[in-house]
Amino acid sequence: MFDYLFAQYANYPTHEIILEITAVLFGLLSVWYAKKNNVLVFPTGLVSTMIYVYLLWKWSLLGDMIINGYYAIMSIYGWYHWTRKKEDVVEFPISITTKKEHVWSWILFVAAMLFVIFVYNYFDKFTSWTAYIDTLTTGIFFAAMWLMAKRKIENWILWIIGDIISIPLYFYKGYTFTSIQYIIFTIIAIYGYLEWKRILQQKNN
Repeated sequence: MFDYLFAQYANYPTHEIILEITAVLFGLLSVWYAKKNNVLVFPTGLVSTMIYVYLLWKWSLLGDMIINGYYAIMSIYGWYHWTRKKEDVVEFPISITTKKEHVWSWILFVAAMLFVIFVYNYFDKFTSWTAYIDTLTTGIFFAAMWLMAKRKIENWILWIIGDIISIPLYFYKGYTFTSIQYIIFTIIAIYGYLEWKRILQQKNN
């Protein structure tokens, strides 16, 4: 079983294996901090995403590479947004997505997919079904990251959907550590949604 899961790494450069494991560990830390509604979600996420930008370029998963570049930018925005205070009170606490924000989420979803389609066509990368799945997850994760940066509880629902889709994608591509990461991401995201929901209910009571 172990050989089946990790045999593909026999031909990988050692530095890429180390980088992938490092990115996975910081990625897990980031999601854990998000679950805890802790601003450290962003610096830990930045480390993971910057490593993945390099690795995903090497793996020809351009959609996910674009996602991680976008994560890095949104992490900086989210870091600033989450730490904003007015008279020592957090200015943007956990909240429910408004109708206007729902519309913007859909716009981001569609725009991200269209952009990835353009990139894949430009580089002639639509050579496997994984490219089409990659395009879909890009749209989902773009919207999810935007909602998380704005501290909207619905971000967790999108993370869960995108994570579940990503598990077989990365396993099929032979990136077992990353696939396992997405399994753990899914579990943490479920608990994250429940914890944010509890915090939101306490605030409204």
